[in-house]
Amino acid sequence: MLNSDSPDSSEQSPVVEIWQRFVQAALALVALAGTFVMARYHAPAETNALELQVRQLSSQIAELERKQSFSPSVVSDARDSVAYIYGVYHISGCAQRFRARVSGTGFVVAPGLLTTNRHVAEPWYGDREVAAALRHGASPVLEKLVAYFPGSPLPVKLKTVAVAAHDDLAVLRIEATAFTKALRPLALSSSLPRVGEPISVLAYPMGVTGMVAKSPALVYERLSPHSDDADTASELAALSLIRPSATFGHIGDVTGDKMIYDAPTARGGSGGPVLNLRGEVVGVNSAYIEGFAGGTLGIPAGALRLLIENTLAAERAAK
Repeated sequence: MLNSDSPDSSEQSPVVEIWQRFVQAALALVALAGTFVMARYHAPAETNALELQVRQLSSQIAELERKQSFSPSVVSDARDSVAYIYGVYHISGCAQRFRARVSGTGFVVAPGLLTTNRHVAEPWYGDREVAAALRHGASPVLEKLVAYFPGSPLPVKLKTVAVAAHDDLAVLRIEATAFTKALRPLALSSSLPRVGEPISVLAYPMGVTGMVAKSPALVYERLSPHSDDADTASELAALSLIRPSATFGHIGDVTGDKMIYDAPTARGGSGGPVLNLRGEVVGVNSAYIEGFAGGTLGIPAGALRLLIENTLAAERAAK
């Protein structure tokens, strides 16, 4: 029988099994050691690669934040061209005596020219009560309209030379002095305002009251009881405390002839420039919605550019 003539398989099988188990164990140890070595070799590389990606991403985020934030020089360079406007007007020929003060903001847009809102240059504009009196034969009289610029101890006279027919915009002629001739016009942006774009508003919110409130303690104690009038403004100017405030935000919407943003403002801020990150004027601050933090309204710079061009063209034709 074949099985009896061949070597005894029962005697050799334990040796074969032991050898196979030894080889399998050795291979397992080699694989385990290889896995350990590979883990030791690759883990730091993977960790380093991940750390590098995190650093690169953090750097990109920081660069994006830098590009989306205002440089102090952008705001600082524009402030000297932004004026506080103060005026007094009354309605003549009205049965009930009407006399009021007006305060606002304006900024230089061309040599000798300043822009603001029409309701600052013509304070009766948009006033329904006054409009009713005007329809009955009354007439507005602008007694005084002056501008206080940062760095100047004296106000300069303003004269309205053009108003927009439909937009709340006006262009005024600045009294020619050595000081005003050196004022730098602010550049108008050539691009349309975009939703989400960072902006800054330079203005005089709360007028004289706001400037007194942020003045040094000793000045505040002396001027806070004073009226919000030209005398107080002149004292602030003499102390070099005529300075616009800067607020920051983003454009929330653009709807035809209006832009909406969340940079805070208040009475007295009408007519201030709305600046982009390059310091260019993208709009003119005009109003705010009471009780809605994101409801500050402005007029895009395109309408202002057209008004300025028409004003300069009319002045050239008149010469």
